[in-house]
Amino acid sequence: MERRFIKLLLSFTGILLGIQAFAQQNTPVEWLRQFNDAQKHTVVLNNANDALPLANINQKIASINLGFNHSVVFDSLANKYQEVAPFNGSFYATTSSLDALLDDVKFYHTLIIALSDVVIFDVRVLDFIKQTEKNKQVIIALFGDARSLTKLESIQSPIVWCENHTEAGASVVAQAIFGGLSIANHLKQDYSEKLRSGSGFTIKKTRLSYTVPEAVGIHTTDLAPIEAIAYEAIFAKATPSAVVLVVKNGQVIYERAFGNPTYERTRATRINDLYDIASITKTVATTPAVMRLVESDKLSLDSPLSAYIGRTKGLNKSDISVREVMLHEAGFTPYIPFYQKLKPTDISPRPSAEFPTKVTDSFFLKTNYFTEVMWPQMLRSPLLSRGRYVYSDLSMYFMKEVVETLSEQPLDEYVAQQFYEPLGMQTAGYLPKKRFAVDRIIPSENDTYFRKTTLQGDVHDQGAAMLGGVSGHAGVFATANDLAIFYQLLLNKGTYGGKRYFKAGTVEQFTTRQSTTSRRGLGFDRWDPNAIPAYPSSLATPETFGHTGYTGTCVWADAKNDLIYIFLSNRVYPEVSDRLSNLRIRPRIQDVIYKALAKSNTSPQ
Repeated sequence: MERRFIKLLLSFTGILLGIQAFAQQNTPVEWLRQFNDAQKHTVVLNNANDALPLANINQKIASINLGFNHSVVFDSLANKYQEVAPFNGSFYATTSSLDALLDDVKFYHTLIIALSDVVIFDVRVLDFIKQTEKNKQVIIALFGDARSLTKLESIQSPIVWCENHTEAGASVVAQAIFGGLSIANHLKQDYSEKLRSGSGFTIKKTRLSYTVPEAVGIHTTDLAPIEAIAYEAIFAKATPSAVVLVVKNGQVIYERAFGNPTYERTRATRINDLYDIASITKTVATTPAVMRLVESDKLSLDSPLSAYIGRTKGLNKSDISVREVMLHEAGFTPYIPFYQKLKPTDISPRPSAEFPTKVTDSFFLKTNYFTEVMWPQMLRSPLLSRGRYVYSDLSMYFMKEVVETLSEQPLDEYVAQQFYEPLGMQTAGYLPKKRFAVDRIIPSENDTYFRKTTLQGDVHDQGAAMLGGVSGHAGVFATANDLAIFYQLLLNKGTYGGKRYFKAGTVEQFTTRQSTTSRRGLGFDRWDPNAIPAYPSSLATPETFGHTGYTGTCVWADAKNDLIYIFLSNRVYPEVSDRLSNLRIRPRIQDVIYKALAKSNTSPQ
């Protein structure tokens, strides 16, 4: 029961229990000083096999607190990288025995054991560590006096020792274990035959880290206008909620939630709430799948659609190239309101063999509706202006079919296995109600004209909903942190967590301008030098790529500044409104970030 409570607490509060909570009690400069001091006094030992930083995090991981006072901070940081189940070892030691703890962690592959320089002298603790490292991957996080290291002389598992038994020390060690920080320190004196002066391994930063703006030379006060703009949107009822996240140089320096999921204010918005990211799906699902298939030589950008979709042969789509589709230059109709053609006989309030496709909990489409009705409409739709840029959702309907044909998997399964799970994107994916409590998901529209219900966890886009929630142009739900992970992978030119997902040239090809008639990359939207007003903001650089989403979302990455800006909202609640765009909320926040960067000592501008 206690472990479940702690896990729920971490789920709701996340990083706010760590860096931001500490920074609110102290100045960001003081927090950074303590953080840097803890990093200087952290040493990695027993890492000859390069177990650290953890490379494969797509596994069950448990964090066991054996007498460490700052376990909540430690676990909140660890949970930014992967779901880590907390166990209070001290509770076991006082109420039963550590043998019972052995039984309770039997399903976990990796155990991170956090302990203090006092607890390490408990024989039961040492016996527990020795027992677990026989058949588990064990990582020791030790805090306090270095003389306590002598008790770990016989331990074979990696040890991350931090002299600072503080919240800052907890933050440093948790991030170092997962590759959020680089560590290159050594012991300054002998402590045993094995742990001698000069001992210590270097581990590199491979994933995002979490810090304050001052860590990259930006003043926290210079980012303060973000809050005012976000609340301007809320007070103007442009959106009831928003989450803003900023990454600079691979470090998350700003992450805040604003408002409430709805105007009824049942609770505050949380930074780990899931949003319907709408068309951002194109850049974190379909386009990466295309990139992977191009790299594996299964897909050619210059091949016609008919090479991959048999039903296009003999139609006006047959000779359209994949490249044209990805650039929105195929001449497709921008939008088909499929839901307007539904007949009462196509719908059932309950699922059955005849009505298997779930649109909402009480709305099911008849079998084969996509292949018999929607797909023929798309295949036979007229071409409007081939060779010119016309943004169309049909492009990613077609690319979903291509991806599934070549991968031999449904799109949602393919991207989860290829990207989300190994990257540690804990929430990103389609059909979120199958994986999360509905309370974790921000509502979108109160749909009074089609589905006759408030959409919460069911995709907002009507066409994607009629496909059962999985489409190439919409359907993915995610947190801001998950989107930051994926876009940092792109800024890293294809690598993240010590693993290469794409060749650098592939990332360059897809994210840079590839059209002679528009600003677009392949699947990605980009900075537009000719837009009035400036797009995506007045201060964005020509190396900016990303995408917006109809629900009120955007992600923009600036390769020149190694910068990511994420804005999530549900501006379509309770009904679709243009206020968010009319007030220019998203670009104005982006400009605040650029102005703060220009005042810092790290801007290349």
